[in-house]
Amino acid sequence: INAEYMGAGTVEDLELEDVCKPGAGEFHPDDTEITEGYIMCTESGGPEPGVGCAGRGVITAINFLEEEGAYDDELDFVSYDVLGDVVCGGFAMPIREGKAQEIYIVMSGEMMAMYAANNISKGILKYANTGGVRLAGLICNARMTDKEYDLAKHLAMQIGTQMIHFVPRSNHVQRAELRRMTVVEFSPSSDQAMEYKELARKIIANDLKVIPAPLEMDDLENLLMEFGLEEEVDEENLGKRAEEA
Repeated sequence: INAEYMGAGTVEDLELEDVCKPGAGEFHPDDTEITEGYIMCTESGGPEPGVGCAGRGVITAINFLEEEGAYDDELDFVSYDVLGDVVCGGFAMPIREGKAQEIYIVMSGEMMAMYAANNISKGILKYANTGGVRLAGLICNARMTDKEYDLAKHLAMQIGTQMIHFVPRSNHVQRAELRRMTVVEFSPSSDQAMEYKELARKIIANDLKVIPAPLEMDDLENLLMEFGLEEEVDEENLGKRAEEA
């Protein structure tokens, strides 16, 4: 829970009553008429910016949920939304310790996002044979750059997986966040809500879980050049501004 966003000051000042403000109320399955299922969600905090290790927070949160019996037989799915940087062992903990069976990498068609997705694939590969974890697909959270769909799709193919869904940009996301709602709650009949529902349907039906084959850096750059985002750069032009090259 973001304490400052809820007007409670720092996370140390956050009380249960603050969490139960409009948009974040308590939910008891037995006290509702909902018949089509529900989502139980929790968010773990992290250290003060610039202090401590956020990766350690991932480890602590998952272990705490297990110790408190959060995972019962009534749950159909358990998903972790973890910052994707396997350079930090804490963020890779769900992979390393077998907490996750299938992984979906959220990325975009930009060079550094593709680089990060490829890096995460390296982490999955490292633990795939010992922990049984598999890559289930890439989710392209679009920035609407040139040829982004094609880039994401071909990156997925080259590392041996699929682009399971291409999520377009929409201002509904920001509008929903300002109201402390999901897009599906805020505008259930909108095109963006339909995109998320379709993504969920694809994940439920997905049978393609693979051990990835990550690319080398040169191959990533070649992929960008293949789709015409940049012609091959001569060494003499490295570091030169556009008008100089």
